[in-house]
Amino acid sequence: MSHASADPDLALMRRVADDDEVAIGELYDRFGSLVYRMAYQSMPTRSDAEDVVQEVFVRLWRTAGRYDPKRAALVTWVMLLARRMMVDRLRRMRARVKPSALDESWSPAAATPEPESGMEMDERFGLVMQRIEKLPELQKTVVKRAYLNGQTLKQIGLELNIPLGTIKSALSRALVRLRERNSGEELVT
Repeated sequence: MSHASADPDLALMRRVADDDEVAIGELYDRFGSLVYRMAYQSMPTRSDAEDVVQEVFVRLWRTAGRYDPKRAALVTWVMLLARRMMVDRLRRMRARVKPSALDESWSPAAATPEPESGMEMDERFGLVMQRIEKLPELQKTVVKRAYLNGQTLKQIGLELNIPLGTIKSALSRALVRLRERNSGEELVT
């Protein structure tokens, strides 16, 4: 089956859905370190973070045929799926606490509910990603590469062949726009 498509992300996910090992490797190369960094910050141990990354990529492989670029950019889809899986794993880990451990460590403060549920975090992350998608192209590219891919501004400038000062300005303008939109002001892009 040919997957010629104007959208390279859609073409990649179709190849992943067809069990193309090269495509699966490309998907991992592209998002593996990003998902790992997110997992490493969220999970209690390095081993848990590594397990989550593996689970995320297995799920991406199994659900690749459901990817729809009209609903979300691939990076958004990957990160929402990763966040959901991390929240689920953390909930399962908490559910396995031994009753004796609860008796020893229970206090009224421990019974206080968390301020934000996983679903609320998913929604907020999704809204931020939508706002990023509405930025002018250079600003969107710089924000995604700096914050989602973990690249330095110098690396971004070199890869895009754009002066570092221009990259810094684009990031600064993007952050101002995102803050203003977050506070309820709508800007014309």
